[in-house]
Amino acid sequence: MSLPRFPIAFLTLLLIALLAGCSERTLDTPVTLEGDIFGTFYQVSIADPITAERRDALEDGILDELESVDASMSTYRDDAELVAFNHAPLGEWHTLSAPLIKVLSIAHQVGEASGGAFDVTVGGLVNLWSFGPEARPRAIPEDELIEQRLAEVGMDTLELDVEANRARRLKDVFVDLSGVAKGYATDRVAAYLADQGIDDYLVNIGGELEVAGHRDGEAEPWRIGVEIPHDGRPQAKFVLPLENISVATSGDYRNYFEQDGRRYSHTIDPRTGRPIRHRLASVTVVDASNARADAWATAMSVLGEDEGMVLARQHDLAVLMLVRNDAGDGWWSQASPSFAARFGRDRLEEMGIRVADGSGDAAGVDAEASDALE
Repeated sequence: MSLPRFPIAFLTLLLIALLAGCSERTLDTPVTLEGDIFGTFYQVSIADPITAERRDALEDGILDELESVDASMSTYRDDAELVAFNHAPLGEWHTLSAPLIKVLSIAHQVGEASGGAFDVTVGGLVNLWSFGPEARPRAIPEDELIEQRLAEVGMDTLELDVEANRARRLKDVFVDLSGVAKGYATDRVAAYLADQGIDDYLVNIGGELEVAGHRDGEAEPWRIGVEIPHDGRPQAKFVLPLENISVATSGDYRNYFEQDGRRYSHTIDPRTGRPIRHRLASVTVVDASNARADAWATAMSVLGEDEGMVLARQHDLAVLMLVRNDAGDGWWSQASPSFAARFGRDRLEEMGIRVADGSGDAAGVDAEASDALE
């Protein structure tokens, strides 16, 4: 018995139909897209039903958004827009892209509101302390060098003309947007997904998060774990549900160096020119804008637990702080009233988090004694 013979044209059409069917098949959710960017990672989870073809198109769009931010705001690329601005003649107006002006404007607003605790002109000091693109040997700089670069720092050395999309440096400052650019990139990717009609997603760029909708596309909220430093290694302790919001965290336990038994954090206080020296281990800020949350988390890390929490209450910021004990053998936590209002005081109490309501009794709970989520 001979098998039926089909024309080549028919077989070709059949193959095309089969391939088309595969590309139109809905993928299991959530679909995860990930890679490297800005010297860290990005991870995007999508809970909407999408096809493989749709996934590939979204991934290309996400990479375009990330590349655009990197090309504008990196200090590690010779061809970056920010690098060109940092080498522009002093006192001369320099036309900048709308995104770069927007980020500089956010930085200026947070810098003023924080009393200078957040200052993007601190780049020269960051480089001096070996945490920037100069890649210097990790050693303690001489006091004379610190004072020399500190004299150049200050938001008054950077003038913005937002309406005309231009800026100028009045002193030879090195503008460093590492405390806000990742947050802005997170906002950009989230906005791109929304523009593409994606309703349920989580964007994570180096720990800066933005979510929309639900993790199952219906009712289950996205959840994040707030890290704690434990024996030198961060661990997720507090698990928080998130819906249509962004979160940024700044901590001193990831990037630092040690010398003569003392640890030097990568977070430089623009007011002193030196790494921060207080008990605040990490700050998590919840805000509609990740760029703003990112900048405020950095500012809070500079200010410390007391001054930072006062400012959080004054500006109605949703903030969670993890603070080391004086003995250094544990930590305690405190949240601002706005943070408690968002997540619920009962939930925070279950996790051993006190609310700093201004009464002075938010002493917190030693983490080693709290097993609420273990």
